[in-house]
Amino acid sequence: MKKLLVSVSVLVTVALMIWGYYQAMYAAPMEATMGDVQRIFYYHVPNAMLAFLFFAISFLASLVYLATRRSNAPVAQAADAWALAGAEVGVIFCTVVLTTGPLWGRPVWGIWWTWDARLTTTLVLWLIYVSYLLLRKFAAGPQMQTLAAVLAVFGALDVPIVYMANRWWRTQHPAPVFGGGDDSGIKDPHMLAAFGWNVLSWAVWGLLILVFRVYVERRQQKIENARAAAALAAE
Repeated sequence: MKKLLVSVSVLVTVALMIWGYYQAMYAAPMEATMGDVQRIFYYHVPNAMLAFLFFAISFLASLVYLATRRSNAPVAQAADAWALAGAEVGVIFCTVVLTTGPLWGRPVWGIWWTWDARLTTTLVLWLIYVSYLLLRKFAAGPQMQTLAAVLAVFGALDVPIVYMANRWWRTQHPAPVFGGGDDSGIKDPHMLAAFGWNVLSWAVWGLLILVFRVYVERRQQKIENARAAAALAAE
């Protein structure tokens, strides 16, 4: 039953991603000013939104870990697995954002990168969570999980700054597409559909990877706990 559920989930995810690609590359009309390069938008913005979502998952799970690490070890370990998985998936999405942004910027702005407030704060966000993953990978000892949780909470504080950067400051980054004023939003229904389908397809993909990583991490925790118990019994 579990294998069937996984197979169906993978097939649905692949189908959604193929449909999202079709919507972005063929169904959506060419934008009048930027031409085909505007199609990067259908990947850049959804990935930014989903990076925020998965960093939020890591943030909330880290708070749960910090609150329960002394009083409820099973809950704390489960929360730690969700925090790690959320950070990993969030970094993937944030990396796509930092890759697709310059791919759009080079033909439109004439430069790959500028130290714009939105771009800079996004890079800082990425660096914080990459540091989190490096800490989880190479640090050891009983305090590692606590330090990682604190770093995840600290990193999440940059998310609202990234979101508000081109609202608080005049930046080279385009104005907000949604919630940016009376003229913001996507007027063409085909463009809006392409955007929506890609948000859905990448969200499903991200959630599938998240659940898989939580499952793997929980198994690894059980193995490590068994080893620790065996070593203690052998003493």
